Amino acid sequence: MQDKSNKIQNRFMSILGKIVEKHRKKFKKSVYMISAESFVPRSTWRDVEFGVSNNITLSNFCKIAEGLDMKPYELLKELSDKLGKDFSFSDLNN
Repeated sequence: MQDKSNKIQNRFMSILGKIVEKHRKKFKKSVYMISAESFVPRSTWRDVEFGVSNNITLSNFCKIAEGLDMKPYELLKELSDKLGKDFSFSDLNN
């Protein structure tokens, strides 16, 4: 069961990372610049973009969204759309 949970979490973080990177590049900002502006540590920002973070706090999620000039619900909606209808956020903790 743990293996399934890890796969779900890895997929979640990988897709989130791709979305975050796409929006950051749209603004032509480096990770260093956007992390300073959003008050998210550069290492956290990079881990999210590379999809290697095993978890993200709600606070950092909101700060990242705002750093991308998005509302957190907009980032979550885009993430949800990319994950597809079969994805359940409740599966992240199982």
